[in-house]
Amino acid sequence: METQSNVLELIDENGTVTRFEHLLTLDYDGSEYIVITPLEPIDGIEEDAVVILRLEQDENGDDIFVPIEDEEELHEVFDAFVQIVDQEMDEEDDDEY
Repeated sequence: METQSNVLELIDENGTVTRFEHLLTLDYDGSEYIVITPLEPIDGIEEDAVVILRLEQDENGDDIFVPIEDEEELHEVFDAFVQIVDQEMDEEDDDEY
C-alpha cells in the first residue's frame, strides 16, 4: 500500500471532509500560506485549480486554514507561488543539461 504524505483532509464548517494534495507551504509578507489542489471534484472549483489558504491559530492555539478574502492579497500570494514554480522548473531544466 502506498502512503501519500502530501495529502491533507480538510473539514469545512458543515463537517464535510475533502482531500487535497499539498503543493507548497509559503511564507509571504509575514504570514504563512498553503497551496493545495483538490483530489476530488468540488463544486465551484475547476479541475487542476489551486486553492490558497492562510495559516492562522484559533482561540486554543490550534492551526487552522482560512480562505483569503482580500483579492489583492490573494493575487500577491498566487504570484509568489507562480514565481516559485517557475524557478523550480528553470532549475530542473538546467539540471538536464
